Amino acid sequence: MATLADRYGDVSVNVGDDHVATVTLQRPPDNYFDIELIASIADAYEAIDADPRCRCIVLAAAGKNFCAGATLTKRTSERSGDAATAPGRHLYDEAVRIFSARTPVVAAVRGAAVGGGLGLAMSADFRVGSPETRCTANFARLGFHHGFGLTVTLPLAIGHQRATELLYTGARLNGDDAHRIGILDRLVTLDELDEEAHRLAADIAASAPLAVQSIRETMRAGLAERVRAATDREKAEQDRLNRTADFAEGVRAMAERRLPRFEGR
Repeated sequence: MATLADRYGDVSVNVGDDHVATVTLQRPPDNYFDIELIASIADAYEAIDADPRCRCIVLAAAGKNFCAGATLTKRTSERSGDAATAPGRHLYDEAVRIFSARTPVVAAVRGAAVGGGLGLAMSADFRVGSPETRCTANFARLGFHHGFGLTVTLPLAIGHQRATELLYTGARLNGDDAHRIGILDRLVTLDELDEEAHRLAADIAASAPLAVQSIRETMRAGLAERVRAATDREKAEQDRLNRTADFAEGVRAMAERRLPRFEGR
C-alpha cells in the first residue's frame, strides 16, 4: 500500500488540518512534464487515496506557469509522442493512473496550461483560474495529434463542437474566455487564485467523505477506461505524425518564434 510522504520526485505534498492535500509541481518556472513527473503525480495521488486524513486535493504548481506542456526536446530526439523511458512503460499509462485515483482534485491553473499541460488540468474535477490564465491545445499548430485524454475530457467540459474547434485551430484562450466556455469553473484575481482553489477543496472536504467518494464514482463512472481507450489512439497517432516533416517544421517554428510553413508531408 502506498504511504504518504512529503515528496515524490519533483512533486511535493502538504496535508492541512482541513483534510486538503496540496500537490505541487516543483519544476518552475514552466513545469514541463515527462513520464517521471506524471508518474510522480500518480504516486502522490495513490498515497493520498490511502491516507484517511485526505479528502480533497489541490493540484498546484510552483513558478510562473501551471504546466507549459511536455518536454519537446525529448520527444523530438525519440521521435515518439510522449515516449516511454523504459520498455513497455508509456507516459499515458501513468496518466491513466491519475484518472483512476479516487480523491477529488481542484486544479489551481496559474499562468499557462499548454498542450499536455491542459490535459493535466482537465484531469481534475474542477479548475480555478484568473484572467492571466492561458489555455491552449496547440497540438495541430505543432503538427501532431492531441493527447493526455483530451479526446474525452475536453468535450465533457465544453461540448464536442467547441472542443473540436480548439483542437483544429490551437486557439489560445485567456482566463476570461476559458471561464466563459467552461474550461475554468471559477475565475478570480491572480492574487486570490490559490486561496480560491483551496477554499473549493475545503468545501468538498467538509462534506461526508464516503458520500463524496460515492458520488464521484457515479459522476466519473468509466472515465479512466474511456481515457485509456482514447490515449491508445492518441499515442498511436502521435507516434505516426511525429515522424512527419510537418512535425519537425512545427517544432522548429515554435523554437524560432515564427509561423510554421506546413506542407502536408
